[in-house]
Amino acid sequence: MADSPTFADWAKLAARELRDTPVEALNRDYGGLAVRPLYLPGDAPDPGLPGVAPYTRGVRATMYANRPWTIRQYAGFSTARESNDFYRKNLAAGQKGLSVAFDLATHRGYDSDHPRVTGDVGMAGVAIDSVEDMKLLFDGIPLDRMSVSMTMNGAVLPVLAMFVVAAEEQGVRQAALEGTIQNDILKEFMVRNTYIYPPEPSMRIVGDIIAYTAEHMPKFNSISISGYHMHEAGATAVQELGYTLADGRDYVRAAMARGLDIDAFAGRLSFFFGIGMNVFLEVAKLRAARTLWSEIMTGLGAKDPRSKMLRTHCQTSGVSLTEQDPHNNIVRTTIEALAAVLGGTQSLHTNSFDEAIALPTEFSARIARNTQLILQHESHVTDVVDPLGGSYYIEALTADLVAHARALLADVDAEGGMTRAVQSGGPKAEIEKAAALRQARVDRGEDVIVGVNRYRLEAEQPIPVREVDNARVRDEQMARLAELRRSRDAGRVEAALGALAAAARGDGNLLLASIDAARARATLGEISAALEAVFGRHAAITRVISGVYGESYRGDPQYDQMQRRLAAFAARQQRPPALFIAKMGQDGHDRGAKVIASAFADLGFTVHMGDLFETAPEVATHVAELGVDAVGVSSLAAGHKTLVPELIAELAARGLGDVTVIVGGVIPPEDYPFLRDAGVAEIFGPGTNVLEAAAAVLDRIEGRLSNR
Repeated sequence: MADSPTFADWAKLAARELRDTPVEALNRDYGGLAVRPLYLPGDAPDPGLPGVAPYTRGVRATMYANRPWTIRQYAGFSTARESNDFYRKNLAAGQKGLSVAFDLATHRGYDSDHPRVTGDVGMAGVAIDSVEDMKLLFDGIPLDRMSVSMTMNGAVLPVLAMFVVAAEEQGVRQAALEGTIQNDILKEFMVRNTYIYPPEPSMRIVGDIIAYTAEHMPKFNSISISGYHMHEAGATAVQELGYTLADGRDYVRAAMARGLDIDAFAGRLSFFFGIGMNVFLEVAKLRAARTLWSEIMTGLGAKDPRSKMLRTHCQTSGVSLTEQDPHNNIVRTTIEALAAVLGGTQSLHTNSFDEAIALPTEFSARIARNTQLILQHESHVTDVVDPLGGSYYIEALTADLVAHARALLADVDAEGGMTRAVQSGGPKAEIEKAAALRQARVDRGEDVIVGVNRYRLEAEQPIPVREVDNARVRDEQMARLAELRRSRDAGRVEAALGALAAAARGDGNLLLASIDAARARATLGEISAALEAVFGRHAAITRVISGVYGESYRGDPQYDQMQRRLAAFAARQQRPPALFIAKMGQDGHDRGAKVIASAFADLGFTVHMGDLFETAPEVATHVAELGVDAVGVSSLAAGHKTLVPELIAELAARGLGDVTVIVGGVIPPEDYPFLRDAGVAEIFGPGTNVLEAAAAVLDRIEGRLSNR
């Protein structure tokens, strides 16, 4: 063998052990990346030093050897008072920063008494209707000494305004506030869907917040550019990386177009990535992100090194959590947390093991938080700066990710930037294709999920879950709103909302005007409505991809058998079985619904996909007009106990009580009897095999037709 061994030399040695398996068969496709089983010195480019551009090895020279990452736990539920109690306990137990989850009514700009949000109030986050709620949320938490991250995009103006006013009334100056507002609206149009206004005025809001905070809140991060929600929607690592950085580039360009100097604001931009189970790919993704952001910002004219540093928060993957054998999720979260740390994150949230079932309990949240404490204090991963730096594999994988994401960025630029690409729907469609392919691999057993498609338990033991009483929370919030409206100065509120609308029609800073409205005690819904009257409310066009799932199953006996069953049904009934898929309430997470729609359509069902954010009467109207056999409700935000019975009652009132109702999503097993008693025929939780679900739905439809 030569002094410098090659891959071919290794292949000769490996062939003796592999017998009938060629070395080429060991190559893996990582969403477009070809990964081989051995890396050598010539494959590893020099990554440079930590703290030195392009910051591949970290944005600070000493990284965790000097200061570990910040432990943040994303949390919020029910009322502000209950969330405040939860926050204070976590802070006392070692959490270092707050990361606030708001309910979907708040995200979508509705007060808790709005008729469209009956099933959403307090369910997937905390309900915030006014400054009084925000003050209660941070009661006893000094905002001049606590870094606060808020995941908010659609109703970003009233939420940030109310945070500023709550701090003022604590005696805290705006200039002293530290933390982050997500303010990443482009991602919402691609995957998460908690938008309110159309893209162009939404981008104006982003720019106004960047401009205001640069002048008045110098310690506050004005935007957190999020790849996490793309990750959750099924994006590959290359897609998450490329599209997230393309979003960031558009935000910088939008701020510069307003006349802002890039170095006056770019140092306060931050990022947010999801971390999945492919450990080394996730490590390389964070390294590639820093490399590319430095390159992008240099190209845009940044001179200050801080403008070129990509600082990021990370969260362990929600989509990797399983409802089946959920204690396995503790192991998954630990692995993902380690990957985030080895990749150099600045702060981290670790998911609780029960989040594929319900909101986390105090018990599960403590395990999630302690996972980070153990990593910091017991694992010794903080002893050495970038311990994986120089690994042949890591450096080659980082370089490959950089090259592929750079090509994706060039494609987006050719479309005229990410704002235009989002409006065309291209990135959304590509992510949905990736999600469908991933689901097909899991269903076929090509991607092993322990406890789901292999090593399943014969019987699952129930685990305690947190349950929020939606009706109680909504009643409490409605009472607080009524008292607020009774006690405030109505004339002052009207004047402030009028000034906000005038700023929207003109060129006034919308955050400044929103802060004035919040001081006057205008509600979140009133501020949002004043802007909606000028900008309008965005309505997405629902599209369902086709062919991806079917192509993945080409030649599969089980798939072919299911298609034959559907063809026989169509021959008997003179039509295929028809399914309407509904997203009710303000839950915009549509990955599961889109995957089911794509897979069922490829099998041979006639699939109708409803619009996002519909009410039970609206869904019932579609069911009546289309004459479908079944309606499938996708629920990921805990509104099922309110919204599904409403739908079943609506169907019955219209003489459609025999239509089969199925429910899929994050449903605690304890709620199954309630839903079945209400009339639900089938319930499919996370990890359900799509072919098995299709067979069960067809069984129900055939049984209903035979009983007529």
